[in-house]
Formats: sequence, C-alpha cells, structure tokens
Amino acid sequence: MRELVERLNGMCDALPFQSSWYLKDLTTGARADRFGGVPVPSASTRKTSIMMAALAQVHAGKLALDQKVTIDEKYQHNESGTFQHLTPGFWITFRDALVMMIIVSDNTCTGTVVDLVGLDTIQRWCESIGMTSTIHRFGIPPKLGRDHTLEQVTTTTPNDQGLLLELILQGTTDAAVAGRLGGTPELCRLGLDILSWQKLKARLPSRLPLGTKVAHKTGTGSRGFMDAGVIYKGDRPLLILTAYTEHVPEALADGTPGFTAAAELIGRMARACYDTLGR
Repeated sequence: MRELVERLNGMCDALPFQSSWYLKDLTTGARADRFGGVPVPSASTRKTSIMMAALAQVHAGKLALDQKVTIDEKYQHNESGTFQHLTPGFWITFRDALVMMIIVSDNTCTGTVVDLVGLDTIQRWCESIGMTSTIHRFGIPPKLGRDHTLEQVTTTTPNDQGLLLELILQGTTDAAVAGRLGGTPELCRLGLDILSWQKLKARLPSRLPLGTKVAHKTGTGSRGFMDAGVIYKGDRPLLILTAYTEHVPEALADGTPGFTAAAELIGRMARACYDTLGR
C-alpha cells in the first residue's frame, strides 16, 4: 500500500491543481488518503447520499418506489442530464427518478427527489451515518462562477464518500449495516446496482479493462471534477476510490484542457489501484 500511495501522490503532485482522494483495499482492509478530511465541492457526487436517504424514506413508508412523480417545468432550469430538454408534465416512477439522477446525473430528477425527501431530512441522514463533513445546501445547484466559496455549494470530503460507499456495499449482505442506513439489504443492493449502471465513464472506469464493473457517481463543478466508486475485479469488490480535483485551470501550460487533465488523472489513479490491489 505504501508504494501505491506514493505513486498516487506523485501523479497528483505533477499537476497544477489540488487533488484529494480516499482509498480502501477491500481485500485487506488497508486504507489511505490524501487530504481525505478536507472539505471540497461535492458537485454531483452528492447524489449518492441523496439516493440512499431517499431509499431510507422508502423503507420508512414515507415514499414508494412505484409512486408517480410528475416532472415539473420549475425543475428544468439546469444544465445536467436529459430531462431539462423534454416537454414538462409527464410522469415517471420515483425509482426511475432515482435512476436518472445517478446514471446520467439528471438535475431535473435531482431537484424533484430532494423536494420529495426534504433537504433537512437528507442532511440529518448524512450526519446519522457519520458523514459529518458533508453539507447539503440545495436540490438544484445555483449557477456560480469559478470564484465561489465553499459555503455557496454542497460540500463533502473524500473520506465521507468512501464511508458511504463502504456502508452501502456492506449493507447489501449485512442487515445491521443496512439498518444503520435506514434501509434493508435489498434496498442497498438496489442502490449499488443503480451506481453500477452509471453511463458517464470518462473518469474512474476510463483506463480499466473493458467490462470492469464500477459502481460510482461522477461530479462536475465550475472548477473541479470528481468520481467516487467501488471498483470490482470480476464479481469481487476490489477497492473503493474517491477522487476529487479542485481549482482546475481552464487549460494547462501545454494547452491541455483542465477537465481533460483531471479526468485522465482520475482514470490513471484508478488503473494504478486496480493493477496493484488486484494482483
């Protein structure tokens, strides 16, 4: 693990922006991080906790996976996902709103889900499971420039996202852990399945062998790019990696777009972890 940590840090140090990460080897239990407890903008990685808080409300009987959810025009003023472009007034199931929120990061669905669950409920849920450095501040994010403060956006830490993913994974087979999340093993399995259906694959999965299963959620902010997920080898959960970049320039000195460099960094980190821990 020490040599892997040095390699990951070397990749981060070579680039002119802030990078932080959390890593857990699911075979040995070893873990490491780089600025893992330092808050950063969550961007859409916040949606994993929104989904799981919503599933807890389903288990509590306050919401139902098959209930009808009408897509209202007021939620369509955003720049993420596909429903922003559709004619409002149609309905989908609550389950499908959760799916679209995750797999294409649809903010029309996110705003709808957050209003149904309640922002305060989501925040309390995060605190109850130990995500003490995560602060949810809105359903649909405001349009902000690169100079925004942390207090203007939803924030999290690599460690918080790593904890969440580990609890979801454990909850798929351990009823006590699922109960800690306010759910059941079946609901944890649904949450993990939805994460594995992710369609945005330019970060963690980008350099992994074709067909590698990754249950993850990406994020794109005005100045940073991130991804957080469980990486498998075959059917076996191999590792958890959450990677966050911050203050990414629009372009590097050689002309490479900043978002390209950030995405490639996350992909290279994931491959290094996969190759080292999957031996």
